[in-house]
Amino acid sequence: MTPQELVVRMLPPFGGWLALAALALPGGSPVRGAAVAVFLAAGPGAALVGLCGPALRVRPARGPVERRDPDFARRSDLLERLMLAVLLSTCAVMTVATVLIATRTFSAQRVLLALTLLTTLAAFCPRLRGASGPTPRTQKGSAP
Repeated sequence: MTPQELVVRMLPPFGGWLALAALALPGGSPVRGAAVAVFLAAGPGAALVGLCGPALRVRPARGPVERRDPDFARRSDLLERLMLAVLLSTCAVMTVATVLIATRTFSAQRVLLALTLLTTLAAFCPRLRGASGPTPRTQKGSAP
């Protein structure tokens, strides 16, 4: 792993720990609100999308036939990963908050701490590998 890959991989957990540190600021501070909002909107999802990155790149997007845009696949894949990060973050926030409400231990600090730990764990997990290609099918009764 190159140093650049390591930095990119550690950005979401760093955002979570930064958001936790921002809780020390006064309650109405715009910096506190911005740090927490940005992390909750994209942090956990970015770590989860990064975890699945190689598996997502197996099938690149196909552009429309009538317009041959050479950058379509790159921009489409980037937009797909961005939307997945936001939606997975929203799902993670709602799931953690629901669990904490169900156990009667809900607080904003606990939600933020749980999501930061989840994000850190996802950043340290090994990446999922993409499939090498379609596996050949064998007929029933034949040896693989």
